[in-house]
Amino acid sequence: MKGALVEPQSEPRSEPEPEIDHTHRDIAGGWLRPAVFGAMDGLVSNFALIAGVAGSDAAAKTIAITGLAGLAGGAFSMAAGEYTSVASQSELARAEVEIERLELVRAPEAERRELAELYIARGLDEDLAHQVATQLSRDPELALEVHAREELGVDPHDLPSPWLAAGSSFVFFALGAILPLLPYLLGATALWPALALTAAGLFGAGAVVSRVTAKPWWFGGLRQLLLGGAAGGLTYLLGMAIGQGIG
Repeated sequence: MKGALVEPQSEPRSEPEPEIDHTHRDIAGGWLRPAVFGAMDGLVSNFALIAGVAGSDAAAKTIAITGLAGLAGGAFSMAAGEYTSVASQSELARAEVEIERLELVRAPEAERRELAELYIARGLDEDLAHQVATQLSRDPELALEVHAREELGVDPHDLPSPWLAAGSSFVFFALGAILPLLPYLLGATALWPALALTAAGLFGAGAVVSRVTAKPWWFGGLRQLLLGGAAGGLTYLLGMAIGQGIG
């Protein structure tokens, strides 16, 4: 119709870019596993040791000395074991990364095809996989990092620290081992205060670990309580049997 006003067409509105609203925790720093394992091992092993000696009807002073020896020996042993284990793992990873570095220099085209085949196996179209591999291979350091991640499953710039692992293991083992020993250091003469404190520590440690692993807190707490309680109970019975046999 003549004279009708034509409204101007509005520009299409662009949708706002979605924001990244989550972060990930550090899982490659090399401290979590030795810390968790150290705390649990210190708590369970020293309580089992104390329970075994208490089951033999030993004096409170003997139990306290035994617990202190278990704490010191276990903490140093755990730290030494963690250092050796993580250092050996990192040295092996570095050696394999160096082999990959040499291959990138000696046969860059073969390494580029190998990377492309990896992406094809993961579902990329063949042409796109070769384009990605070619682009990544232009930077030697980036190519090395990608090959190390894809073929070895490691980040050559973020390998676990053996000193961090050893320190975490030592500290957390000592913290766990001191719990069942603490009542005897404060003058207790019976096992039940150590048992009560250990049970609380086992449940609490299991609940805390469940927060990291996304398990229900009560499940993690009960699981650790049952495992630690079984170890302590069996060792107590063993100590009782040995004590009666020697007596």
